[in-house]
Amino acid sequence: MSNRIVPILFALMPLFTHAQNSAPEAKPIIDTIPPARDVPWPGVITVSVDASDNTRGIFRVSETIPVAAAGPLTLLYPKWLPGNHSNTGPISQLAGLQFNAAGRSLPWQRDPVDVFAFHIDVPAGTSSVEAQFQFLAPTDVAQGRIVTTPDMLNLQWNAVALYPAGYYVRQIKVDASVKLPDGWKAATALEVATQEGATIHFKQVSFDTLVDSPLFAGANVRVETLAPGVRLNIVADQPEQLAATEEQIQFHRNLVTQAVKLFGAQHYDHYDLLLALSDRQGGIGLEHHRSSENGVKGGYFTEWKDTPSGRDLLPHEYTHSWNGKFRRPADLWTPDYRTPMQDSLLWVYEGQTQFWGLVLAARSGLNSHEETLGSLASLAARLDTDPGRKWRPLADTTDDPIISYRLPQGWRSWQRLVDYYREGLLIWLDADSLIREQSHGARSLDDFARAFFGVNDRDWGELTYNFDDVVHALNQVQPNDWTAFLHARLDRVSDHAPLDGLARGGYRLVYTDTPTDWFKSNEKARKVTDLSYSGGLVLGKEGEITEVVWDSPAFNAGLTVGAKLIAVNGRALDTDHLKAAIKAKKSPLSLLVKTGDIYRTIDLNYDGGLRYPKLEKTAAGPSSLDALLAPKP
Repeated sequence: MSNRIVPILFALMPLFTHAQNSAPEAKPIIDTIPPARDVPWPGVITVSVDASDNTRGIFRVSETIPVAAAGPLTLLYPKWLPGNHSNTGPISQLAGLQFNAAGRSLPWQRDPVDVFAFHIDVPAGTSSVEAQFQFLAPTDVAQGRIVTTPDMLNLQWNAVALYPAGYYVRQIKVDASVKLPDGWKAATALEVATQEGATIHFKQVSFDTLVDSPLFAGANVRVETLAPGVRLNIVADQPEQLAATEEQIQFHRNLVTQAVKLFGAQHYDHYDLLLALSDRQGGIGLEHHRSSENGVKGGYFTEWKDTPSGRDLLPHEYTHSWNGKFRRPADLWTPDYRTPMQDSLLWVYEGQTQFWGLVLAARSGLNSHEETLGSLASLAARLDTDPGRKWRPLADTTDDPIISYRLPQGWRSWQRLVDYYREGLLIWLDADSLIREQSHGARSLDDFARAFFGVNDRDWGELTYNFDDVVHALNQVQPNDWTAFLHARLDRVSDHAPLDGLARGGYRLVYTDTPTDWFKSNEKARKVTDLSYSGGLVLGKEGEITEVVWDSPAFNAGLTVGAKLIAVNGRALDTDHLKAAIKAKKSPLSLLVKTGDIYRTIDLNYDGGLRYPKLEKTAAGPSSLDALLAPKP
């Protein structure tokens, strides 16, 4: 080093020593969007949707928003969606947005913080703003749920409407219309004002009622009246799929009868069960106050004996008219679709609805007693053996709609996913059996349902509640320390699921080497071979591994979701041969597995044989569980 450089370096050392990295300061986020106020929006918004381009799934929207004054106007696209319990508004599928006033184009700007908000400046002298855009429905499952096919469509108004910020949505009035493909028929809870050819104009409603009133339409439609004011609207891929027998329709009539007997009131002026039978349109189960969206496979009626695992869907969604839509958790009710929802009470909203969905399916005859026991056995076994319950309490899973948007998980049994549905069912089964036991059979959870959900007949507003309201209502039915009962099951981790309701109900969970009819039908519906309790894996129809149970023999062998099982013990995969080898307890099994372009041979060390869950009765004669599932006279 040059002697002349050394003094220069020493001179610069203080600069190096005291130099600091750049460190910006946080700037406050300024919310420029006005909060919702409970005052009327001046005027009536018109929303016109051209849904006739069903082949390409392009919904063209024209909207007229009356304005009372010039200046800033913020329009919102619905973000936090009721029934989804999360911020899942399909904003990415909105395109071609334009605003006009008095024939002039208005520039717009998306809010930099809330991307569901659009700002425009309304010129002086303007009486209304015209908005035009397209909703580009998915054309491939990779883009999202398919809602249009050549034979049917499902229109959700939240996807095709903007609304002004600063107002409760119940205070915004809307005139809506839709143009359908020629010859199609529509079903919705909205009432028709007029129809001109393929365009239907609906009677004026509030914006929240519009969003809560989706539309099913198609070329093949059948409508059945189940009770005064209650209709079953069936839309199918093929006309032959509409061939429901009188007995099958009667089961659905029984559903309405049993639900009204259970709750003792109705919270709608009329109700439409919307049922899509399709192998192309995406399945759905979504509740609304005066209707529900239900999507099942095309063979729902024509393959009735093979599809019991899907027949609790309509009872579940219908129950939501009482539980979830009328009685709603206070932290889930919001004045608009921008205010975040809080999901803390989904174990009531969804968990007790899951409970009554199963019960009403049994009471109506949609599922037989044995099918219902098979369903209970499967959900009890899954929850009882999932190791995720050892680190994550059930209450924490109520945030799953926001955490994961219900997307598939790599390790579902360890991560847990929306377990408040099925484990919520077990908690309410536990509560029912305890009430029956302590009251010596005089009372049950039916009494809670009538007292809590059955008030204010024909009121289809919203009546909110909190945790203490639930506890109070339970104590009115049967005095008990319900606060401790619920916290013990909601807030603590545990090795096993809450199965006391089965035990008090006269049954116990066992495992046999023969699947129940319900288990087999569920495997067929999912197109899988379910070995969850027989080594810890689930296989798709081509050998793809769709699930691996955490810390199971399959897990410990190194199997993962996404791999494909090619061969077992040197022979090409045949699931019947695989099950035979497991039944014979031939351990280890040599598995040839493909992951991408990598092949591996691994040993599956499992000698427990085939194990399928089943409920076994613990005593002769009727039990409280049998009484729960029996129809009300």
